[in-house]
Amino acid sequence: EVQLVESGGGLVQAGGSLRISCGLSGFNDEDYAIGWFRQAPGKEREGISSISNSDGSTKYADSVKGRFTISSDNSENAVYLQMNSLKPEDTAVYYCAAAFWIRRAPPSLLAAPYDYWGQGTQVTVSS
Repeated sequence: EVQLVESGGGLVQAGGSLRISCGLSGFNDEDYAIGWFRQAPGKEREGISSISNSDGSTKYADSVKGRFTISSDNSENAVYLQMNSLKPEDTAVYYCAAAFWIRRAPPSLLAAPYDYWGQGTQVTVSS
């Protein structure tokens, strides 16, 4: 059974850094992409970063480009999101999700391809 578990959220001051993790289980030798999404109260869910397990390609939303870095560690079965220069507007619940493909999996910031989601981790940035 495919499962994703986020961890590492918390409270940080503006300008600070935080790394959140997405632990993966139940994955076999498929092609897949992992995406990070976030949702703030009263706002729509936003896709912010994605990485392809097929070729390591990545994608970022303009709102986080240059500040956030996505990476994967297959030996740890985990995907990470390093968040630097955090702003109060980054406050949200952060979710990771998995999208499986028959062949090369493209990174995507759209929610539609993702079939499996974690429970989310809260990130709060104080001003």
